[in-house]
Amino acid sequence: MAAKLLRIGIGPGGSPNMTVDALNAAKSADHRRYEAYTALWSDENLNQLENEIGPIEKVMRPEVENPVEIISLAKKSVVALLIVGDPLQATTHTDLLLQAEEAGVDYQVIHGLSITGLVTGAVGLSNYKFGRQTTLTYPYGGWVATSPLEVIAMNRIQSMHTLVLLDLDPTGEGVGGQRPMQPKDALDSILLMHKKLQDNLDNFEASNSLDSLRIEAYRTVCDQINSFSVVLCTDMGTPKQSINYMPLHSLAEANTGGLHCLVVPGDLSDVEQKALARWTKE
Repeated sequence: MAAKLLRIGIGPGGSPNMTVDALNAAKSADHRRYEAYTALWSDENLNQLENEIGPIEKVMRPEVENPVEIISLAKKSVVALLIVGDPLQATTHTDLLLQAEEAGVDYQVIHGLSITGLVTGAVGLSNYKFGRQTTLTYPYGGWVATSPLEVIAMNRIQSMHTLVLLDLDPTGEGVGGQRPMQPKDALDSILLMHKKLQDNLDNFEASNSLDSLRIEAYRTVCDQINSFSVVLCTDMGTPKQSINYMPLHSLAEANTGGLHCLVVPGDLSDVEQKALARWTKE
C-alpha cells in the first residue's frame, strides 16, 4: 500500500463494533496510533484490538494538534490513526486532515459508529428534534463555564432535545490522566453552572430579539432546573450499555460506568413519552 494517513473510526467500544474495512485497514498499516483524549475504549477492549491488528501506540492532544510525527511518518509509510467513534466528529480531527492535505500527504477516511448516531434512536427520541449538542465540562481550576447550560436552555425554549457529552479530562490539558465524568460529577457541574448563570442573569442586556430570547431561555432553565428529567446513557453500543430516564437530582446516586452521556429532552410527543417510559426505573 502506498504511503498515506488512514483516519479510522473504531466505534464506541470493542472490535465487534468496527467495520470490516476498518479492521482490515488497521491491520495493513505500518504504524498505528490510538487517539486517547477525545474519547476512550476500556483497556480490555484496546488490548484485545491490539492482539487482532498489531501493536498500537497511544497519542494525546499535543501529538494530534501538532502532528509533526504523524505527518512525517505518513509521507513514507502507512499510518493508521484510530479514533473512537467516527474519525471526523471533532474539530481537532478535521484540522488534522487539513494539515495532512497542506503537507501533501495522501489520506483515506474510514467512518465508524458515532455516539451522535447511536443515542437518538436508542433512547427513542426523534432525531429531527435534536438541537445543538454540547459537552459538559469539569470546572477547570475553579473556572465554571456556563455555555453547556446555555445550549440546553436555548434548545428547550425551542422545544428541542439536547445531547450532552461528558468531559474526560479534569485538567483540560489532554495529555493523560483522564477520568471520564461520572453521573455525580455531571450533576455537580450542572449545579455549579446553574448557580453562576442565575447569579449573572441581571447582567445580560437585550439589544435585539435574539438576545431577548436568550435571556428568556436562561431565566426559564434556571427556574425549572429542579424539575428536569434526563436520560443517562452509559457505555452505548457495547455489551454494558444501559439507558435510564430519571430526575436530574437522581444522578447523584446513579451507577457508574465507562463513558456516559446525557439527553435532556425538550417537548415530547406521545410516542416519545412512551419510548422514554421504557427507561424509567420503578
